Amino acid sequence: MQNGYVTTPFGRRAMSLGMLACQQLAETIEPGTTRNKWKLFRAVCEARPTLGVTDRALTVLDALLTFYPSDEISEERGLIVFPSNAQLSIRARGMTPATLRRHLAGLVDAGLILRKDSANGKRYARRSRAGQVEEAFGFSLAPLLARAAEIESLAAQVVADREHLRITKERLTICRRDIAKLVAAAVEEGARGEWEKITLMFRSIIQRLPRAAGSEHLLSALEEMSLLREEVINQLEICTKTRKMHSNESQTERHIQNSNSESIFESEPSFEKKQGAKSADRARQPNVPIAAENEISKSAGDVGGEEKLARRPIGEGGALKSFPLGMVLQACPDISDYGPGGQITSWRDLMTAAVVVRSMLGVSPSAYEAACAAMGPENAAAVIACILEKGGHINSAGGYLRDLTRRTEDGEFALGPMLMALLRVNSPVGRKAG
Repeated sequence: MQNGYVTTPFGRRAMSLGMLACQQLAETIEPGTTRNKWKLFRAVCEARPTLGVTDRALTVLDALLTFYPSDEISEERGLIVFPSNAQLSIRARGMTPATLRRHLAGLVDAGLILRKDSANGKRYARRSRAGQVEEAFGFSLAPLLARAAEIESLAAQVVADREHLRITKERLTICRRDIAKLVAAAVEEGARGEWEKITLMFRSIIQRLPRAAGSEHLLSALEEMSLLREEVINQLEICTKTRKMHSNESQTERHIQNSNSESIFESEPSFEKKQGAKSADRARQPNVPIAAENEISKSAGDVGGEEKLARRPIGEGGALKSFPLGMVLQACPDISDYGPGGQITSWRDLMTAAVVVRSMLGVSPSAYEAACAAMGPENAAAVIACILEKGGHINSAGGYLRDLTRRTEDGEFALGPMLMALLRVNSPVGRKAG
């Protein structure tokens, strides 16, 4: 390091190790390094929060740069400017001398400029007979040029962070708008769902945001809002599917009544009483489980109907044996929390809750549809309830359901043992033993 650059400040200003480090940094400028002073100044403005300088200090730096004779800053042209306080104050928009001195000290402390004071503290340049500056005393821009790459990197990071903050704010705004309008539409059309609870959660997320929210607060709020929007969409999908199911069931009901009436009176008159009773019962109760249908059939005169169903093999055109709803709820009490209004009173409520739990467990719609096709919608809902009850012991709910679906199609899975095992665990005796 050249000793000529180790200078101490004039007057009562004390020397510090930071000033010495800044002078050492000025010696690390690579030969041939140049920067456009106004582009570099813009980078300093972008990185101002990171550099720790005020906007008024940047006004002083802007004024200092106007005294540099060229647009390109380089060692070959010299790096010292030596304006008087009066001229510097004019170019700093009339800044008072005391304020000017304070902000010059701020620029020195920030490591953007350094002082090179003369013996009497005056700023001037000593020129040769040819008019060339041989030595100058004033403010050196060497630290600014030496830190050019660092300043540009900081400025780029600040710009990237600002852009990320802008995008996050846009996404949060869109998410807030989606939730508000979807909930309003659901309430207006009378769709079933916990809209009051969702509205309270929505307001709670907004109220937790500080007035000047940073990226961390906005990202956290965006994540919560996204989950809430997904829940709103899931509930609306459930309502849509339920309405479609009602429409399909009404069409199927009319079709079954018409086809059975023709077959009874035209093809098989001797079985009119027995088959007519079964057809009427199914038309009145399209969602009654298989076991309940067997009880209806038995009361109508179909002796041994339940025994035949129990003996019917799985995978040979039959279906899984269904169990009473009360038994399923006793074995899997946790599913009730996800029913409409926090309770389950019918198979339709259980199937509605199963769709919500399916989404919560990460089971894909295709896996659940395949289970419904193989097991029947009631049994598939019961299996989802069992998976929820055993959630702590299952790593992948989707993979487990697909495996049960495959075993059902191969005739290797029965719902009864799974329910019985959970009944033993959740019965009063089982809880006491546990």
